[in-house]
Amino acid sequence: MRYVTTMRYVTMTLLAASLAIGSPHSAHANEPALATAWVKDHASSVRLVAGGLVPTGPRALFAGIDIKLEPGWKTYWRNPGSSGVPPRAEFKGSENLASAELLFPAPERFPDKDGDTIGYKTAVVLPIAVRALDAGKPVVLKLSLEYGVCKDVCIPVQADLVLTLPADAAARPGGASLAAAVARVPVAGRAPGPDDPKARAIKVDLAAAKPTIEITAEFPGGAQGGDAFLEAPDGLWMPLAKAAPASGAVRQFTVDLTDKVHTDGVTPNVIAV
Repeated sequence: MRYVTTMRYVTMTLLAASLAIGSPHSAHANEPALATAWVKDHASSVRLVAGGLVPTGPRALFAGIDIKLEPGWKTYWRNPGSSGVPPRAEFKGSENLASAELLFPAPERFPDKDGDTIGYKTAVVLPIAVRALDAGKPVVLKLSLEYGVCKDVCIPVQADLVLTLPADAAARPGGASLAAAVARVPVAGRAPGPDDPKARAIKVDLAAAKPTIEITAEFPGGAQGGDAFLEAPDGLWMPLAKAAPASGAVRQFTVDLTDKVHTDGVTPNVIAV
């Protein structure tokens, strides 16, 4: 869900408890037909996968970065929270590639005495929306990936992977984990369904001694375990929202903008779009 201010865009993701938990891969019972070999390093393994998804619109193909983690380890969302390393993907040298967009399934929050972080545990597939220059020819996807894994300490991991996506890659069998990951990617601007979380009220107060953003959200399936993540553009730090105790289907969240954020004292005009 996206909110427009007079200063800049701020993106908010509301997650129901059922969407905020990472999905283990169950030994990859439905293996994709298109996949690289696993590359193992520092308590994690990673590969590229594709197949099993019907193309829609300009996103002609989907690939995925398939990451498995050893017990007790985690990796990070695009906004890692108070600490951590967000994944970074480059596709230089790819062939017949018009664009590649890295997408992120709904993450979960990891509470910690030193500050909460956001990410995934056990396993995650990060989808890549791929558009070919020539839809009738294969795409050679060359990925240079950096991501962080963390347990008691955080370790950066780097991997280089190459996967050829034939023009009919979407029709290849398998790819159940990739399809499930794409379904879990929050879509900005999409009209919420009857079971989706909804922002019922947003209050922005930049004139107070402690500037804040307050959000009242409704979770039709019950607010216990529901969460809210806000992001600012251009790499600007956005503090994590703090959740009040759930009350039925409603939960309130407060963002303290004095937490490592410089505010300019201009009250924004906030509009849901």
